[in-house]
Amino acid sequence: MNQGKLKITPDSTLIGWIGTGVMGLHMCGHLIRAGYNVTVFNRTREKALTLLNMGAKWADSPQNVARSSDVIFTIVGFPQDVRQVYFDNNGVLAGLPAGGICVDMTTTSPSLAQEISIKALETNAFALDAPVSGGDIGAREGKLSIMIGGEENIFHALMPLFRLMASNIVYQGPAGAGQHTKMCNQIVIAGTMIGVCESLVYAAGAGLDPLRVLESITRGAAGCWTLDNLAPRILRNDFDPGFMVDHFIKDMGIALDESRQMGIKLPGLSLVDQIYKEASARGHGRNGTQALYQALLEGHHQ
Repeated sequence: MNQGKLKITPDSTLIGWIGTGVMGLHMCGHLIRAGYNVTVFNRTREKALTLLNMGAKWADSPQNVARSSDVIFTIVGFPQDVRQVYFDNNGVLAGLPAGGICVDMTTTSPSLAQEISIKALETNAFALDAPVSGGDIGAREGKLSIMIGGEENIFHALMPLFRLMASNIVYQGPAGAGQHTKMCNQIVIAGTMIGVCESLVYAAGAGLDPLRVLESITRGAAGCWTLDNLAPRILRNDFDPGFMVDHFIKDMGIALDESRQMGIKLPGLSLVDQIYKEASARGHGRNGTQALYQALLEGHHQ
């Protein structure tokens, strides 16, 4: 298959999808609604029932997803999950055909993305690292931001698929570059989230109406995605995960590990990482990242 001339269409391209959690369920759903034939796998089959009811086919292993697909997307939880999905005996790389393309959209380590790419190339297949940002809302509305590493011609070939899931799609460079860019994204989010949560704690302490506070500060220099999307959830006591605290701790850990390897000090990220670990220890690990607000209040009332 000449990847430079690869034509992606619902009639000619078979899609595989592994990981049907908060994000993956919506992202895969966009491909099915666009008419693509999709084969799915998830560790818990029940979490894939929505997609199966939409017409997706079920496979009993990542290997069998790869065997029946031209392009395989994965979005799972942690680096160890990615390694298992790709490198186990029944993993993606065991079933990836020559000319096949795998796209890992999990946030994981750049070195793991590079390792997957090298192994794929050994079988004349291809791999992209394509982590996303935008949370459950962005996934549901098809308005994610995707940051992509890998071979540039493969990136261009898959644009019809990426456009179904995202409104902002940027090629960042060779394998691992997408994951490095996601670390930049997470560093910004970490600092922003602590600022938003502490601002709301301060507003409550000062006896202010938090909705009026948001009316002012969202339209000034402090305006940002977190204030627009997560601060209102906090005020509604909605701490359901668009992105889980424990997953964010994983991401901050990757960023801190990578920064140490580069000889870079990130004291702000180190501080927020510690506060989030305290939030997880208080029982908020499965809540959304906005649950940092609860943890701050609980710490204040000790």
